[in-house]
Amino acid sequence: MALVAGGATAHQWAVDCRLVTTWLVTGGAGYIGAHVVRALQQRDLPPVVLDDLSSGLAGFVPDGVPFVRASILDTDTVTAVLGDHGCAGVIHVAGFKYAGVSVQRPLHTYAQNVTGTASVLAAMETAGVPHIVFSSSAAVFGTPSTELVTEDSPRSPESPYGESKLVGEWLINDVARAREGFRGLSLRYFNVVGSGTDEVYDASPHNLFPLVLEALLAGRTPRINGDDYPTPDGTCVRDYVHVADLAHSHVAAALALSEGRVLLPAYNLGSGDGLSVRQIMDAMARVTGVEFTPEIAPRRPGDPARIVADGTAAATDLEWRMSYSVDEMVASAWSARKASGPAAA
Repeated sequence: MALVAGGATAHQWAVDCRLVTTWLVTGGAGYIGAHVVRALQQRDLPPVVLDDLSSGLAGFVPDGVPFVRASILDTDTVTAVLGDHGCAGVIHVAGFKYAGVSVQRPLHTYAQNVTGTASVLAAMETAGVPHIVFSSSAAVFGTPSTELVTEDSPRSPESPYGESKLVGEWLINDVARAREGFRGLSLRYFNVVGSGTDEVYDASPHNLFPLVLEALLAGRTPRINGDDYPTPDGTCVRDYVHVADLAHSHVAAALALSEGRVLLPAYNLGSGDGLSVRQIMDAMARVTGVEFTPEIAPRRPGDPARIVADGTAAATDLEWRMSYSVDEMVASAWSARKASGPAAA
């Protein structure tokens, strides 16, 4: 068994770490990660952020939170951060998250999401850190054969992104079997929207909410990618979950691991219902007061027609709840985006 700081064994260090409350948030300068950081603070759990700023913004990290600019692929730096801050665990949010783009960039997607996750796990083993909450995706299911996916639904991803997230789940499960005292769980979800604070907004150039809001701010007409799917109105149907609810359950998962509770290896953070892209467009017009008729563009590769997940298990074990209506989701996203400044050029 490997030795760590002070000559203790990795297992002894893992036991000691259960008494420590600091959690490393990889990707903590990103939209979701920055909300996880704030959710940790709300539970009096001190966060540490590691982010390479490839898509995150340093300004999203709250004042006073330790921030290390580095890639998760830099295993030595991740190891040092875990040891220097005495971390109890990792909430692993960093990754390349764009299903459509992953079809054109499969090697980059696998490097960030598979090799990157393996790097984090290797750093945790060296530092003796025993717990990980992994940001997975409902994309692991592909196009489900049932109206509602559960944790046991068949996994059949249809994009390199979905495949890479499924491999990440496998890696964590394999390490849990191989390493005494190690525990991890994966959280699967799809479209994350809204904002819990005007300090953080979704800056992604690929996600639906920011695409629509940027178009409206710039006086352009938003577009729908495909209206010929086998759904009631022809547009894709997804879970749309508020980022503050999502962040809350990431922290609940971290606490549940620390407390040694019996948990599933993966949970769906789903609405149990679903909204179509056209329904989102209608809410955008209603809430912002900007009337528009969306343009129809071709389908994006890798987009299944419908994915809606059952969140019952997560509601029981991880304090999961849907606290916001669709209009409240749009209103919070609109408020945060307007607070950030003028439309992008």
